[in-house]
Amino acid sequence: MPDDSIAGVAVTDTAAELREWLQRDPPQVPPRYFYDEHGSELFEKITHTDEYYPTRTELGLLERYAGEIIDDTDPMVVAELGSGSSRKTRLLLDALSLKGPGRRCTVFDISGDFLGKSAGALRELYPEMHVDAVVGDFTRDLGRLGSGGARRMLVFLAGTIGNLNEVESAAFLSEIAGLTGVGDSFLLGVDLVKSRGVLEAAYDDAQGFTAAFNINMLRVLNEEFGANFDLSDWRHRATWNEDSARVEIWLDAVKDVDVYVKAAGFHMHLKEGEGIRTEISCKYTSESLRARLAVAGLRLDRWMTDPEDLFALALIRKEGA
Repeated sequence: MPDDSIAGVAVTDTAAELREWLQRDPPQVPPRYFYDEHGSELFEKITHTDEYYPTRTELGLLERYAGEIIDDTDPMVVAELGSGSSRKTRLLLDALSLKGPGRRCTVFDISGDFLGKSAGALRELYPEMHVDAVVGDFTRDLGRLGSGGARRMLVFLAGTIGNLNEVESAAFLSEIAGLTGVGDSFLLGVDLVKSRGVLEAAYDDAQGFTAAFNINMLRVLNEEFGANFDLSDWRHRATWNEDSARVEIWLDAVKDVDVYVKAAGFHMHLKEGEGIRTEISCKYTSESLRARLAVAGLRLDRWMTDPEDLFALALIRKEGA
């Protein structure tokens, strides 16, 4: 594949699938619709807010442990899923570049335009390293990465696994296990259970970037599906669901609303105060993660966390590998 190419095409849900999500109780929208180019840019702003601890904490962990992780796994290929701007990937690639020529990097993300820019920047920073860019949705397009070959490290940072419910995370981890062979590894960023105040603030920053990010999803649905959401009719809300160990992100109707999604042929009526759930963000402990890994045939090889136990890096291998 030429260095400046992007494999695959962006994947979007069909109108029928979107209709099925909106018909759920409560109504929902797949989180992939957050990440058009504007949404990806807004998310980058969120990661720089005071309230959003995951990015700076995970960066600190990578600054401390990236060299050790690369020494321990000695990968020929680093493949990051949901890479965004690849800001954190660079800490791993800095360490990888010290290993000599012949190493490769693959970046995988749903937003083709945003990914193309990120891949281009990596090629300039690491001219000795072959960089591939693959557009796809990590919940269903991981097969586009192909077989690992010699010593591949899959990387899934930012606590994004939290966006998957129990059934979805089980399927995802099983697919990771299927892509992982002898000598391969999986580096996972894991957001940890903590106080309600810290969690809810992280998803509702004072500058309003998270609210804008959430509302932007409706604009995407209007453009892609001919929906008629009036963005001023909706209010962002983030709440900690302690029983399910997850933050839930909502768009609540500020008045009675009627919405028509033209491409789906779907009408929806919500009363004032009723909402659409746009995202979940599940939080883990080391024990809950070990249990889910075991079901998928994976094992936790190393657990790295910060002094406040806000966030963790988990180095994972396949059972028996």
